[in-house]
Amino acid sequence: MKEVSAALIVRNGKVFIAQRPKGKPLPDLWEFPGGKREEGETLPQCLKRELKEELDVNAEVGEFLMDTTYAYPNGEFRINLYRVHIPDGEEPKLNVHQNAAWVSPAEMKNFEFPPADREIISHLQTIKL
Repeated sequence: MKEVSAALIVRNGKVFIAQRPKGKPLPDLWEFPGGKREEGETLPQCLKRELKEELDVNAEVGEFLMDTTYAYPNGEFRINLYRVHIPDGEEPKLNVHQNAAWVSPAEMKNFEFPPADREIISHLQTIKL
Protein backbone atom coordinates (compact mmCIF):
# COMPACT_ATOMS: atom_id res chain seq x y z
CA MET A 1 0.00 0.00 0.00
CA LYS A 2 1.28 3.44 -0.91
CA GLU A 3 1.19 6.09 1.83
CA VAL A 4 0.21 9.61 0.80
CA SER A 5 0.14 12.81 2.87
CA ALA A 6 -2.43 15.45 2.00
CA ALA A 7 -2.83 19.01 3.25
CA LEU A 8 -5.89 20.75 4.58
CA ILE A 9 -4.82 24.37 4.12
CA VAL A 10 -7.46 26.77 5.43
CA ARG A 11 -7.61 30.55 5.14
CA ASN A 12 -10.63 32.68 6.01
CA GLY A 13 -12.91 29.64 6.11
CA LYS A 14 -11.83 28.44 2.65
CA VAL A 15 -9.82 25.33 1.76
CA PHE A 16 -7.01 25.35 -0.82
CA ILE A 17 -7.48 22.78 -3.60
CA ALA A 18 -5.42 22.26 -6.76
CA GLN A 19 -6.13 20.76 -10.17
CA ARG A 20 -3.97 17.83 -11.24
CA PRO A 21 -1.91 18.37 -14.40
CA LYS A 22 -2.59 16.85 -17.79
CA GLY A 23 -0.26 13.97 -18.64
CA LYS A 24 -0.27 12.58 -15.07
CA PRO A 25 -2.58 10.00 -13.47
CA LEU A 26 -6.08 11.37 -12.81
CA PRO A 27 -5.58 14.46 -15.00
CA ASP A 28 -7.81 17.52 -14.50
CA LEU A 29 -9.23 16.24 -11.20
CA TRP A 30 -9.00 18.45 -8.11
CA GLU A 31 -7.12 17.38 -4.99
CA PHE A 32 -5.73 18.38 -1.64
CA PRO A 33 -2.02 19.06 -2.27
CA GLY A 34 0.51 16.50 -1.10
CA GLY A 35 2.08 13.34 -2.36
CA LYS A 36 3.63 9.92 -1.84
CA ARG A 37 5.91 9.23 1.09
CA GLU A 38 9.48 8.35 0.19
CA GLU A 39 11.52 5.75 2.04
CA GLY A 40 12.79 7.02 5.38
CA GLU A 41 10.30 9.91 5.62
CA THR A 42 7.59 10.39 8.19
CA LEU A 43 4.22 11.43 6.81
CA PRO A 44 4.62 15.04 8.08
CA GLN A 45 8.13 15.24 6.55
CA CYS A 46 6.69 13.98 3.26
CA LEU A 47 3.97 16.63 3.32
CA LYS A 48 6.40 19.46 4.10
CA ARG A 49 8.65 18.34 1.21
CA GLU A 50 5.79 17.88 -1.26
CA LEU A 51 4.30 21.30 -0.47
CA LYS A 52 7.68 22.95 -0.99
CA GLU A 53 8.11 21.17 -4.34
CA GLU A 54 4.54 21.65 -5.58
CA LEU A 55 3.63 25.07 -4.15
CA ASP A 56 6.93 26.63 -3.02
CA VAL A 57 5.61 27.23 0.51
CA ASN A 58 7.19 26.64 3.92
CA ALA A 59 4.36 24.61 5.39
CA GLU A 60 3.86 24.06 9.10
CA VAL A 61 2.32 20.60 9.37
CA GLY A 62 -0.13 20.41 12.25
CA GLU A 63 -2.57 17.87 13.60
CA PHE A 64 -3.44 14.62 11.87
CA LEU A 65 -7.14 14.74 10.94
CA MET A 66 -8.01 11.42 9.31
CA ASP A 67 -7.02 8.76 6.84
CA THR A 68 -8.86 6.91 4.12
CA THR A 69 -7.90 4.00 1.89
CA TYR A 70 -8.81 3.48 -1.75
CA ALA A 71 -7.85 0.77 -4.25
CA TYR A 72 -7.15 2.10 -7.75
CA PRO A 73 -6.29 -0.25 -10.64
CA ASN A 74 -2.59 0.66 -10.18
CA GLY A 75 -2.56 -0.03 -6.43
CA GLU A 76 -4.00 0.73 -3.03
CA PHE A 77 -3.41 4.14 -1.46
CA ARG A 78 -3.84 5.41 2.08
CA ILE A 79 -4.45 9.17 2.15
CA ASN A 80 -3.40 10.80 5.44
CA LEU A 81 -4.88 14.26 5.94
CA TYR A 82 -3.10 16.86 8.08
CA ARG A 83 -4.04 20.40 9.00
CA VAL A 84 -1.37 22.68 7.49
CA HIS A 85 -0.56 26.33 8.09
CA ILE A 86 1.18 28.49 5.50
CA PRO A 87 2.87 31.57 6.98
CA ASP A 88 1.14 34.89 6.37
CA GLY A 89 2.45 36.56 3.25
CA GLU A 90 3.24 33.28 1.48
CA GLU A 91 1.02 32.48 -1.47
CA PRO A 92 1.08 29.05 -3.11
CA LYS A 93 2.74 28.99 -6.54
CA LEU A 94 1.63 26.37 -9.04
CA ASN A 95 4.80 24.43 -9.92
CA VAL A 96 2.94 21.22 -10.80
CA HIS A 97 -0.81 21.87 -10.82
CA GLN A 98 -2.66 23.59 -13.65
CA ASN A 99 -5.11 25.52 -11.48
CA ALA A 100 -5.99 26.25 -7.85
CA ALA A 101 -8.94 27.56 -5.87
CA TRP A 102 -9.94 28.54 -2.34
CA VAL A 103 -13.35 26.97 -1.69
CA SER A 104 -15.71 26.24 1.18
CA PRO A 105 -16.48 22.59 1.95
CA ALA A 106 -19.98 23.16 0.55
CA GLU A 107 -18.52 24.39 -2.76
CA MET A 108 -16.43 21.23 -3.22
CA LYS A 109 -19.42 19.50 -4.83
CA ASN A 110 -18.79 21.77 -7.85
CA PHE A 111 -15.32 20.24 -8.42
CA GLU A 112 -14.44 16.72 -9.56
CA PHE A 113 -12.10 14.94 -7.12
CA PRO A 114 -10.49 11.48 -7.29
CA PRO A 115 -12.56 8.74 -5.61
CA ALA A 116 -10.04 8.50 -2.74
CA ASP A 117 -10.90 12.08 -1.66
CA ARG A 118 -14.67 11.56 -1.32
CA GLU A 119 -14.49 10.43 2.31
CA ILE A 120 -12.27 13.42 3.15
CA ILE A 121 -14.78 15.82 1.57
CA SER A 122 -17.62 14.22 3.56
CA HIS A 123 -15.57 14.60 6.76
CA LEU A 124 -14.93 18.29 6.04
CA GLN A 125 -18.69 18.89 6.07
CA THR A 126 -18.73 17.86 9.74
CA ILE A 127 -15.73 19.69 11.26
CA LYS A 128 -14.95 23.26 12.16
CA LEU A 129 -12.35 24.73 9.83
